[in-house]
Amino acid sequence: MKTTHFQLPPTTTTCRRSLRAPSSSTLHYKQQHHHRSHHFNITVVHKMDAGDAAAAAAKLRSQFLQLLSSRHSAQVPLEVKPAKPVKEPLYQGTPPPPSSEAMEACPKADIPNFEQLLNEENLYLTTEEGEQGHLPVLILSVKESTRSKRPAIVFLHSTNKCKEWVRPLLEAYASRGYIAVAIDSRYHGERAKNQTTYEDALVSSWKNGDTMPFIFDTAWDLVKLADYLTARDDIDHSKVGITGESLGGMHAWFGAFLDTRYSVVVPIIGIQGFRWAIDNDRWQARVDSIRSVFEEARIDLGKSIIDKEVVEKVWDRIAPGLAREFDSNYTVPLIASRPLLILNGAEDPRCPMTGLDVTILNTCKAYEEANCSDNFKAVVIAEVGIGHQMTSAMVKEASNWFDKYLKP
Repeated sequence: MKTTHFQLPPTTTTCRRSLRAPSSSTLHYKQQHHHRSHHFNITVVHKMDAGDAAAAAAKLRSQFLQLLSSRHSAQVPLEVKPAKPVKEPLYQGTPPPPSSEAMEACPKADIPNFEQLLNEENLYLTTEEGEQGHLPVLILSVKESTRSKRPAIVFLHSTNKCKEWVRPLLEAYASRGYIAVAIDSRYHGERAKNQTTYEDALVSSWKNGDTMPFIFDTAWDLVKLADYLTARDDIDHSKVGITGESLGGMHAWFGAFLDTRYSVVVPIIGIQGFRWAIDNDRWQARVDSIRSVFEEARIDLGKSIIDKEVVEKVWDRIAPGLAREFDSNYTVPLIASRPLLILNGAEDPRCPMTGLDVTILNTCKAYEEANCSDNFKAVVIAEVGIGHQMTSAMVKEASNWFDKYLKP
């Protein structure tokens, strides 16, 4: 296994990235095993005035919030309703394996009588009017004799799964003193009716343009979730982390971009360059993950095959701006100065690393200008036979990052 780290030192203006031992004056990979080197040069543009940068960030967030508001019902009071544990979770698509080796690798404290001490909360939050406005939430924590404020972390599942799937992570973090939170994203879990609910929602979005089930609708829910979490008296409101796998990693990315209350951020195999993928003909793997909506668009557009024009039109319809102003090279840097760890696989066809060169450069620059370069790291993990998959190494890297910034 090879692990690669990107970081920008405070005074570097021209960065050379290579597979070599790290130094204090380079943007570097940190390697665990010897591999062939890859080099390219990047020149950092002049710094933007701090006030101008803040104004630009506020403007882009405002634009994104306006987009979300245009597709959602009027503001409704945040209501909390009790729910029951889900005994038979609904999984869409191919049934998942009985367990996840990666999630089981998450460090867990050895606590006697852990099951008896584990406190489970099931509830619904009202995020807007309508059926999808009921947000199912699962929260695990360990009962304490004193009512102390603890850090919280939100865990977001991947496509076709649900909040119950990430329970091994919730239990592991709860054992270590966190309040661990999971939700069902739009059209998943308790918000799904059958095996094709998510696919059907994507096709409906293409046809009608009234919803944004791919990423954006759940970002709206994450703002409402932050409202709830920061109103609880058992949570340290300055220590609310967010992470997710694949689609959940994208949700973590956009949730953190939009809402600064998420103070530590770890998207796992979720960050990609959508514009770059279109321009460089590297969109196929992402399209294949939700192919039905692209096939429907192909037919409607009178095409014999799915091509880049179809791909761009679908993104513009179901997630407006995703391949333009809200792409990763613009939105990820706005997570600065909050601690951000990006975890991707070296051979991931859905999130190709070559498509993130500008994103990583811009993000390094944003953290440098905020005088907190150490708060950003992008780790690329290469494992034989691993493509788009969260691995044990990624889970452990994420765990270390959260402990570093959220634990006392």
